[in-house]
Amino acid sequence: METAERFRAAVEQSDLAALEDLFAEDVRLYSPVKFTPFEGRPMVLGLFGVLLRTFEDFRYIGDLEGAAETSAGEEAASRILLFRATVNGREVHGIDLLQFDEVGRIKEFTVMVRPQSAVHALGEAVLAGLVADGLAPRPGDH
Repeated sequence: METAERFRAAVEQSDLAALEDLFAEDVRLYSPVKFTPFEGRPMVLGLFGVLLRTFEDFRYIGDLEGAAETSAGEEAASRILLFRATVNGREVHGIDLLQFDEVGRIKEFTVMVRPQSAVHALGEAVLAGLVADGLAPRPGDH
């Protein structure tokens, strides 16, 4: 099974362990709730642990394949998975852009969501989850 299909199945089954081998060691995840990317497999897996708990009624509704430029300016094989979910009562529409390295692992991952109210609800829920899991400091702590 191809990486994108394995990724989709793991997310739909909330199987965090199945995600580990799909990410490159130096994966970068660009989120709508943080200006800088989440970097490295351990951090991205930690974030996915939070996301799998945060999204309710998560489902993929579409799949597009092609190539796109990465943040490093290189063209990479890419997949876009369209999704719908709920976060704290807010309907979320979004896409996951997966970009692959030469061995087929996910090297860049970009999440885009709408509407603005969903981005805000997602940001609050993700921050709370990251703090609860010890992956981010509590707001106001330094």
